[in-house]
Amino acid sequence: MSIEVREAGPGDAGAVVAIHNEAILAGGATLRTEPRPPDIVAGIISNGLPFLVAAQDGEVVGWASTGAYEEGNPFYDGVGECAVYVASAAQRQGIGETLLDALAEATEAAGIFKLVAKVFTTNQASLRLFKRCGYTEVGTHFRHGRLRGEWKDVVVLEKLLGEATEG
Repeated sequence: MSIEVREAGPGDAGAVVAIHNEAILAGGATLRTEPRPPDIVAGIISNGLPFLVAAQDGEVVGWASTGAYEEGNPFYDGVGECAVYVASAAQRQGIGETLLDALAEATEAAGIFKLVAKVFTTNQASLRLFKRCGYTEVGTHFRHGRLRGEWKDVVVLEKLLGEATEG
């Protein structure tokens, strides 16, 4: 089966929400406990930062996005925070890696020089994925947030892009 990676459009919001809701219910990848409505997600997709989807036989099976690292703070304008999610039925097929690689290219083209990811310390599959895609572990935020009453620690990973990789 071939995978098509493309820029997301507002019409992909429903599929993006469905994949994210699956991760919310599983509880192993996000602090979010409530889904965002598709209209809010459509706005995020259209915010001008890279937001990609992976489609398999025409069906969206994964997505990756870049968001502002610290919105409203111009010191970090060249830094983006990334996320990647793949539907459980489509995992372990290389879709996450394909999405993260494409996201790095699109993000660099958008003028961002660094991507940062925060991954639960317990999410070993995602940690391996990010490392395979060239991200470096730079630290751990302990007790970064609570999920269903439990403190969650996150590993901070980063990937330098473009000129930031030189010297």
